[in-house]
Amino acid sequence: MTELRRSARVSARNNGETKIESLKDSKVSKPKDKKVTKKDTKDTKDESKEETEPKESSKELEIGDEIPDITLLNQDEESISLKEAASSNKIILIFAYPKASTPGCTRQACGFRDNFNELKNKALVLGLSADQPKSQKKFQTKQNLQYDLLSDPQRKLIGLLGAKKSPTGIKRSHWIFQNGKLVVKKIQISPESSVSDGKKQVLELVE
Repeated sequence: MTELRRSARVSARNNGETKIESLKDSKVSKPKDKKVTKKDTKDTKDESKEETEPKESSKELEIGDEIPDITLLNQDEESISLKEAASSNKIILIFAYPKASTPGCTRQACGFRDNFNELKNKALVLGLSADQPKSQKKFQTKQNLQYDLLSDPQRKLIGLLGAKKSPTGIKRSHWIFQNGKLVVKKIQISPESSVSDGKKQVLELVE
């Protein structure tokens, strides 16, 4: 009898161990939920952001874009609207220079001055820099410039045209608009190339 009782206890213990193992097996075989990682959370947030916030498009003008609707002061502190200028001038040539009355900028401005008679009946010529109207006026008077000089101290138009140079500089450039659309874009060129290329491009557009 003693042997039977001992066997029964062993059997009961073994049965218990079997049940425990079975439970362990069921836990292991139970499919686990996918853990949410930081990367998954970031991806979800990024996707949500893309759906609710439109991507910022490039503001720089490219060939074929319309002339920007911007009004700036000239050397006499008179407002010049580019949209209005485009409505009354088939071709507009704008050249940008880093700083009024500096050597390279003087060569560029005087180059357009010397070729102004050939350009005036074919295109509206405008100088552009971040100088204040007072400095533009002094520059215009000293060099006998026959065209307006636009003042863009915030570099708003300069930035749209792609000539902004960090942190506060300007890339010497020129652009030509025809019928209100950008057709020529030359960024960071020499004073002499700006004048010769600008003149040549205007004459080609007129032909």
